[in-house]
Amino acid sequence: MTFSIFKDSISKVNKIELLGWEAHVKMIPDFREKELKRYPVKKESHREAAVLILFYPDQNNQTNLVLILRKTYKGVHSAQVGFPGGQVEPHDSSLQETALRETQEELGVSPKDVEVISRLSHLYIPPSNFWVYPFLGITNKTPQFVKQETEVEDVIEVKLSDFLNEDNQINASIHTSYAKNKQVPAYSLNNHIVWGATAMMLSELKMLIKASL
Repeated sequence: MTFSIFKDSISKVNKIELLGWEAHVKMIPDFREKELKRYPVKKESHREAAVLILFYPDQNNQTNLVLILRKTYKGVHSAQVGFPGGQVEPHDSSLQETALRETQEELGVSPKDVEVISRLSHLYIPPSNFWVYPFLGITNKTPQFVKQETEVEDVIEVKLSDFLNEDNQINASIHTSYAKNKQVPAYSLNNHIVWGATAMMLSELKMLIKASL
């Protein structure tokens, strides 16, 4: 899909009701759903983070979405695919500012080049005790991504057509520090397995995009 057509369609998202759990549950791992039911979220002790779902035109004016592969480290999100973003800092004036600041730090995309279209449904990530707030944005420029070497292993540029292709929604076996050889619903994008909270947010995103076309 050309970026001009996508840009016109995505502008309608603000008029579409967010689906939240209805969308998230399609891609939630069984063990995570059971975990959420067993241990209710303690709002007084959680942390907050924000991420940016960024669309942009490639060199051929086709629509792309950017994801990042995080570095391998001693943490619950080691070597996982996600959106650029991170924890709210005391100096951030809003969650949106957090998402834009983190995207600039991790990918070198200036906030002034990003138009934020909408906020999607937030969700809780038990392993890291974060409430995550996703923002949908576009940039009219083809970005020259500069990855943050300490945080980002790889920049993953996904064609919108690949993301919307239902054949790329799969079941996959994952192995992490807290989940050993678990079968999970996932997206296969650019030879990367995208699962967990990122897949849940992508599920809502996909439903919104299809409703706006």
